[in-house]
Amino acid sequence: MNQGAHPEELPAEVLDDVASVVGAEVTLLSRLPGGVNGGAMRVQLAGGANAVLKAVPRAHPTHLDETLRAQRVVEHMRRRGYPTPAWLGVGATATHVWHLMDFVDAAPAPDLTQSLIEQLMEIIELQAGQASEPYDHWSYAWRVATGQESAVAGLDFNETPEQSRLRQSVARLSGYSSVVSALVERLRLVCADVPPPREAPDMVHADLSTPSNILVRDGAVVAVVDIGNAGSGTRATDLTALVWYSFQDPLLDGVRRRLWTRILDLVGWEGAAVLAAAQILLMIEVPIRHGRHDVVPGVVKRGHRALDELNALR
Repeated sequence: MNQGAHPEELPAEVLDDVASVVGAEVTLLSRLPGGVNGGAMRVQLAGGANAVLKAVPRAHPTHLDETLRAQRVVEHMRRRGYPTPAWLGVGATATHVWHLMDFVDAAPAPDLTQSLIEQLMEIIELQAGQASEPYDHWSYAWRVATGQESAVAGLDFNETPEQSRLRQSVARLSGYSSVVSALVERLRLVCADVPPPREAPDMVHADLSTPSNILVRDGAVVAVVDIGNAGSGTRATDLTALVWYSFQDPLLDGVRRRLWTRILDLVGWEGAAVLAAAQILLMIEVPIRHGRHDVVPGVVKRGHRALDELNALR
């Protein structure tokens, strides 16, 4: 994910651009807690209303187009009762891309609990049949899991620059260590004969399981945010991410079994294997990329455990 700008680093022209798009002067108030981007800032619009501004440096030529795509997903899903805040505006300067959304008076979840996962499972059901943008996380997961290119499978799919970078980074994981290489090989073998998916019926959030992207009040999920990477595919993608995070707490073993059952109902064992493999590979890539080498053994162990559990359900 892109790193957001600190308020003191945000160029004045970004605030000027926001004001010109939304038609109101914008005043920075404070940085909001949670999130990995570090770019969420509470702002006040002229007239007193609070909002949230996320501004990140332009990463590539299509960055604004991707943000506009996310805005369309937000508008589509909100019409169907999906609990994500309204986007008030989107724009870009020469250096930054930004979006402004409604402020929700709730706190990021510190951890995923059984109750929160159960609520998220219900929210994910709202994504059924709601694919509205040709940004296919399902096909991408298959390419990550199998190591195959779209052209090999006869697919016509355009990756975003970030997707391409991540997939290429995953392809180099085996060179990190023999332990990582053994897990990569195990995952590749499991997925080797799985054909590419050809349908993408659901909306996919793609980062719903990250606790800080879930806003909670009095134990209830009131909003899900950080929808910038949302697209299409199977909602089992988001359920698989919940499986991954459920390993952090033994008290979540029971709800994880229900997650596995729902995933298998949606995509079958081979589909579940592809989604699990992609999740594991991407989760290994993150600490290696950031130089957090002490974390890698635990991630590898969790990857084997997830695959063991899935194999037991075959």
